[in-house]
Amino acid sequence: MSREKADIKDLSLAKEGRERIEWADRDMPVLKLIRERFQKESPLKGATIAACLHVTAETANLMRTLQAGGARVALAASNPLSTQDDVAASLLKDYGLTVFAIKGEDRETYYRHLNQVIDFGATITMDDGADLVSLLHSSRRKEASRVIGGTEETTTGVVRLKSLAEQKKLLYPIVAVNDAETKHFFDNRYGTGQSTLDGIIRATDMLMAGKTVVVAGYGWCGRGFANKAKGMGANVIVTEVDEVKALEAAMDGFLVMPMSKAAPQGDLFVTLTGDINVIDKEHFKAMKDGAIVCNSGHFNAEINIPALEKMAREKRRVKYLVDEYLLANKKRIYLLAEGRLINLAAAEGHPASVMDMSFANQALSAEYLFKNYKKLDKKVYTVPKEIDRKIASLKLKAMGITIDRLTAEQKKYLGSWEMGT
Repeated sequence: MSREKADIKDLSLAKEGRERIEWADRDMPVLKLIRERFQKESPLKGATIAACLHVTAETANLMRTLQAGGARVALAASNPLSTQDDVAASLLKDYGLTVFAIKGEDRETYYRHLNQVIDFGATITMDDGADLVSLLHSSRRKEASRVIGGTEETTTGVVRLKSLAEQKKLLYPIVAVNDAETKHFFDNRYGTGQSTLDGIIRATDMLMAGKTVVVAGYGWCGRGFANKAKGMGANVIVTEVDEVKALEAAMDGFLVMPMSKAAPQGDLFVTLTGDINVIDKEHFKAMKDGAIVCNSGHFNAEINIPALEKMAREKRRVKYLVDEYLLANKKRIYLLAEGRLINLAAAEGHPASVMDMSFANQALSAEYLFKNYKKLDKKVYTVPKEIDRKIASLKLKAMGITIDRLTAEQKKYLGSWEMGT
């Protein structure tokens, strides 16, 4: 196995990986329909896609779809703890894809892998957090000249890319897959909500009922998790910096307060903001003995882990993915999954049926870019409405759901101003 072709943990895991990929494929009917069309039409023939995504069974089915469309594909992990090593092995052995991903890889290996997918000769980037794009706008600017466009999967990544675009520094057009309605309404709310809860319970085996859970951020991910925690019987506190979101959280029945007031009350803290140091030194000091802290936003920077390290008299791993920090005041703080994405580090990420829509958006956005890049400016675009609606239509069909259609009379009424009361 050539280092240029792949860097994975263990090729012998491929059988388990293939089984996992095939199981996920059962719940991804929209992506399967796209893959069948791609197989016939080869709309991505000539494209080389460098992908930086969570290496999971669901992602594997996206990679298969892009490959079926005629693209050359190289995949690296978008988070050091999110890789499913058996899936990486199957992608290499069973599907002949180029993969650079090892669960638990260190920072140096992580960035080496990103550089290796760039070396593959990318013409389209497919990112989850914008780390790949960041490299192409810094140390690998020379290689960016051949890139015609890219897609971005996450809220965090879209924020970073919009900042680049506003500064007129974005080197190629990006389609913000995260902003598609069939992505963030479902993936972020239902997917993150369920998978975050799944990861926490797997890591801790804690009973949610009766616990006080502090949710930092009430975007779509925060909404999803807060409601799932509430449904499990937890008392939920929401912290926010946005007035409208804070008001919405209050009207949804949650207590809303600053993190400084929530810190002494919480049994479990979950960050879902996409920002830095949302839980900081003063919050750790105020927490009760035995408080559990974790992150479900893209980067572990949401929790000020360096500050926690400095505050700790002692640190020890008490169980898999659970680190105990003993503070000077003899209180113990438990950090899950090193502050990495708890839903992917401790569980399996979003259910396949949700990722079906997200990755359908990725596949169709890649096709859209490949066909239309010459007409696009160097800015961040939303997914074209017709793609969003097509995916929703296919998903409804797969679920056996039919809906009403507007009559000619109703269309006329909605399109006129003359017909009032």
